[in-house]
Amino acid sequence: MTDHTGTILQQLDRFGTDPDRGLTFAEASDARARYGENVLTAKQPRSLWMRFLLQLKDTMVIILIIAAVISFVLAIFSEEGEFIDSIIILAIVALNAALGVSQESKAQKSLDALKRLSAPSAKVLREGTLVQIPSADLVPGDIVVIEAGDFVPADCRLIESASLACEESALTGESLPVQKDAAAQVAEDAPLGDRLNMVYSGCVVTYGRGKALVTATGMNTEMGKIAALLDSGEEEATPLMKRLARFSKYLGMAALVICAIIFLTGILQGIPVMEMFMTAVSLAVAAIPEGMTAVVTVVLALGVRRMVEKGAIVRRLSAVETLGSASVICTDKTGTLTLNQMTVRKLWAAGESVQELSEQLSPQGLHLLRLGTLCSDGRVEVSDGEKRHIGDPTETAIVAAALDAGLVKSELEAEYPRVAELPFDSERKLMTTVHSTGDKFLVITKGGFDVLLPLCVQADTSAAEQINKAMGEDALRVLAVACREISQLPEDLSSHTLETNLTFMGLIGMIDPPREESREAVELCAQAGIRTIMITGDHVVTARAIGKELGILREGEEAVSGQELSAMDDETLMENIHRYSVYARVSPQDKIRIVKAWQSRGQIVAMTGDGVNDAPALRAADIGCAMGITGTDVAKDAADMVLTDDNFFTIVEAVRQGRGIYDNIQKTVQFLISCNLGEIFVIFIAMMFGWGTPLLAIHLLLINVVTDALPALALGLEPVDEDIMKRKPIPAGQGIFSGKTKFIIPLQGTLVGVLTLAGFYIGLRVPISYYVPPCQEVGRTMAFLVLCFGQLAQALNCRSEKSLSKIGFFSSRAMVKAVAVSGFVALLVCLVPALEALFRLHSLSVLHWLWVIGLSAAPLALTELVKAFYATARQR
Repeated sequence: MTDHTGTILQQLDRFGTDPDRGLTFAEASDARARYGENVLTAKQPRSLWMRFLLQLKDTMVIILIIAAVISFVLAIFSEEGEFIDSIIILAIVALNAALGVSQESKAQKSLDALKRLSAPSAKVLREGTLVQIPSADLVPGDIVVIEAGDFVPADCRLIESASLACEESALTGESLPVQKDAAAQVAEDAPLGDRLNMVYSGCVVTYGRGKALVTATGMNTEMGKIAALLDSGEEEATPLMKRLARFSKYLGMAALVICAIIFLTGILQGIPVMEMFMTAVSLAVAAIPEGMTAVVTVVLALGVRRMVEKGAIVRRLSAVETLGSASVICTDKTGTLTLNQMTVRKLWAAGESVQELSEQLSPQGLHLLRLGTLCSDGRVEVSDGEKRHIGDPTETAIVAAALDAGLVKSELEAEYPRVAELPFDSERKLMTTVHSTGDKFLVITKGGFDVLLPLCVQADTSAAEQINKAMGEDALRVLAVACREISQLPEDLSSHTLETNLTFMGLIGMIDPPREESREAVELCAQAGIRTIMITGDHVVTARAIGKELGILREGEEAVSGQELSAMDDETLMENIHRYSVYARVSPQDKIRIVKAWQSRGQIVAMTGDGVNDAPALRAADIGCAMGITGTDVAKDAADMVLTDDNFFTIVEAVRQGRGIYDNIQKTVQFLISCNLGEIFVIFIAMMFGWGTPLLAIHLLLINVVTDALPALALGLEPVDEDIMKRKPIPAGQGIFSGKTKFIIPLQGTLVGVLTLAGFYIGLRVPISYYVPPCQEVGRTMAFLVLCFGQLAQALNCRSEKSLSKIGFFSSRAMVKAVAVSGFVALLVCLVPALEALFRLHSLSVLHWLWVIGLSAAPLALTELVKAFYATARQR
């Protein structure tokens, strides 16, 4: 018997499952041990040893290893037998590879954690209780419940179906949703598309709901069988990483040409071939930033991890880059800009003025709330100081307002017990309750103003109509309350006997209020050059009022209804898109038109959504943001980012973090490239002037590992600049080296290079100390130290465009640690006699050390002066 044949009872018996209780947790655990997890088998992760070897696959590293091996062999057969250089070079290469593996592992752990956070879930019956579990924990025999918007979590045989339809194009190629029927009889040889009593893993429920028995999971599903035929490809690099890889290639080609020139120059100057070969190869390895893309990956992954802590789960790394360029955010109103919880804002007791709920209420105002609460079925429970609204939102809003005013519903019901009621219905648009007040009865009716007012015999009609209109213009939803006292209950409890001869008591105005942080977030967007657009299903009057209150609808901007939008052609919409900030009663198709109209003007658009019908708009937007609480699985799958708290402020915070990550990547790349250019400059100019090699291969490689890699990673972890949201969005497609960066990088590289050369020349030619005469070793030692500490100073310069005194030297613990460790290693090599001899360095005099300190500090001092000059100019 196959999964789609036989009766459902036979299938349930086959798996030993009760359709009303599902499996027990113990049975599910046993089944998981037997069938495995409900996941498609991923490509086997590489072993630690293999990842280490892959760090060595770069052409330049291979050449360096070959050179070290040749040097080692020659040293064995030479009289001196100096093979220590080869051992140091191989040790540094191994250390560099180990650091690469460590960075890669850290990035992968961050990405794996994100995958777990955004993993799909399933609603399943376990021991008679409906629980939500990760889809990976499903086993054959489980009973699942599916509804519109869900992904089908496994292959299932339907037990029940109600208007159920699934989109199976991913599996069958059928573009239209397929109507499913639990009672359908299906032939054994029926193709997948005709198995109407089955739903399949990975397909989308577009309509209706159903209850089903899991028959296959993981690689045993139909989707798994297809996956088994495919080899999962490598993860696509982000656009930024591709641009950096291209740049690295061009820089590498230029470095190889320069290294060839340096090699030939050294040979012509009589320097030993092997020494020049090792120096040229080492310079090429140091100059080519082959590790730059790896560092950027780590920075992206750690930055994304930081965004998770802020409530935004980024599902695609490329979205981080796009976030920094976002210039328009199209957001839903309900639950995103607002609390998604009706709240009483104003009330009017007949004969008095309108009262704000924030004020001290009059006795008549309190009585109005008392009547509204008694005539409500909703309730509010308080646990640990948190209110939980249960029931109709308009009723719980009244009950919560009464509670805040000191009127507890349970106490009111005990004092005025309900003895009869006429429930609300859509035809009457009223609800009536009858309460005992001792020897009499109190009839309370609440409902729509237009329906209730004609039923009242005592009412200030003119005042009531005026107040009702004013509340409506303030986008408040208005409920009217009336009552009467009767001496006995009528035999016929109907609207004719109870909802008549009423006294009008007043109006209660409520609204789904904006979140406190939403207005601040909208203002922050405006400062950052981001336009906020509100899209809502509310009436245009409500939408306009909320838009104005939040600062979205500003002077000269308009609110437009879905009807008006439908009447516009695409060209008209594109021409006038900048005029509209609020859209009311729009369809999912309208959302796509709004996105494309903004994109046609070169804007980068973020769009929020939660329903199945929002998925096309989320895909069309440059950044799709799905709601984590109210969002369907389909919306989350279509999105680039999931908001765990459904809060607009989280989108703005994600943009801020995205800009910060991009900023840090720019700093990292600026630092690495300027360091590499400085190293090339030093060797090239020294060789051209015939000064010999200022730095040996072992010096260059140690610098590459210690003073390049650690500060570069620290720059990637810099805190987000507090002024980052006062800048305009990053233009789409802007290169990492655009603007002033392309001028700063060569200037910084040249500055460090010139200062290093100065240190080398002083040690080589200038007799500044009687005890340490100038020589090649002293020059190299000074060049090594100036380059090391000059690059550390350069890392501090790259932290911010502001002065260190403004941002604080200790504001980045990662940078403090990186500078401390790198500086300590550099000093260790120079001050420990054994290491000093190993690295062919020379002890220095106090005067030499003073020159080293002065030359190393110069980049920091000069940059601080330039920053101070620009800060003063900006203030003027």
